[in-house]
Amino acid sequence: MVMDTQAFKRSLHRSDRYNRRGFGSPTKRAQALEKAYQSSLIASIRDNDYLLEHGRLRVKLAEAFGFCWGVERAVAMAYETRRHYPNESIWITNEIIHNPSVNDHLRNMNVRFISAENGVKDFSCVGEGDVVILPAFGATVQEMQLLHERGCHIIDTTCPWVSKVWHTVEKHKKHTFTSIIHGKVKHEETLATSSFAGTYLVVLDLEEAEYVSNYILGDGDRDEFLSHFEKASSPGFDPDLDLQRLGVANQTTMLKSETEEIGRLFEGTMLKKYGPAHLSEHFLAFNTICDATEERQDAMFSLVDEPLDLLVVIGGFNSSNTTHLQEIAVSRGIRSFHIDTPERIGDETNTITHKPLGEELIKEENFLPKGKVNVGITSGASTPDRVVEHVIQKLIKLSENKV
Repeated sequence: MVMDTQAFKRSLHRSDRYNRRGFGSPTKRAQALEKAYQSSLIASIRDNDYLLEHGRLRVKLAEAFGFCWGVERAVAMAYETRRHYPNESIWITNEIIHNPSVNDHLRNMNVRFISAENGVKDFSCVGEGDVVILPAFGATVQEMQLLHERGCHIIDTTCPWVSKVWHTVEKHKKHTFTSIIHGKVKHEETLATSSFAGTYLVVLDLEEAEYVSNYILGDGDRDEFLSHFEKASSPGFDPDLDLQRLGVANQTTMLKSETEEIGRLFEGTMLKKYGPAHLSEHFLAFNTICDATEERQDAMFSLVDEPLDLLVVIGGFNSSNTTHLQEIAVSRGIRSFHIDTPERIGDETNTITHKPLGEELIKEENFLPKGKVNVGITSGASTPDRVVEHVIQKLIKLSENKV
């Protein structure tokens, strides 16, 4: 029997042990974050048409980068939770956001993280009356149910854009459509979204979507299909039955253009298979692309049109939205470096330790070229302005050395 996730959410939201509003006013929340993470240097660069010129160094910032509203809200609520519960045990089901400095700050506040082994979280440490924070990416409905039944106080910082995707897959389920989820199957947001879906299939990219499309149109092997999507589909998934009625949703941090292309692909596939008169019976589409993700990707496309010698992308290595910013740089052939903290840049030596797309960390010598240098900078939605400031300060210092 398929769980009525909407009924469960309504029940949870009525509980006096559930809180998704936080403990302070939005104004005080913003002021607290400004004090902790904002940067006067970054503000001045924004005011100067996103440009900083210092000696031989010219830095151009993307016109949208860094903390989004959903991230700000989640981080502030987490800090408020510790102030509101000064003595209680506080847990968080995952990283609050994909930023190491923010998560380390929470650890220093004695907020503990639920451990996981082989992708399975261990909730045995959480007791009745403990406070548990759900991160910006959300949590699975099974995790929420477990915590609710255990008598925990649940502080839900889930981004409203993520909740919107959950609502979309619940609509698919209600109308017996299979949810095609564009996302990374092991990412916590996609795990949460799939838990609210009925029948679902997760596709990583356009190539996988084309594989599914070909199967729908009669070109594919059933056993091969089931093996390929064994860990990316709902239990008992039957491609011959469950690919007849499709709805498209996405992990909110995926590449916007690819999500749109996947939607068009499946719409065309169902049109070809069933004809225009019956398309609405076989295909549903709702816009679930996050505004902040879209803005940062659009700003990145504008930035890579600038005359750049190199580009620095700042954000957690496990941050999906940051990785997709890096993909844009790579697609344009721009020399780019993905780093998670300012410490990846040498203090005195012209070195950078970075993570190329799909590879392990490497250390590169003499990354800042001689003479005049144009550097583009952007950051993922989980990166505070102050971190970007520290990266720029490192670049300024290196540019002043004789490198």
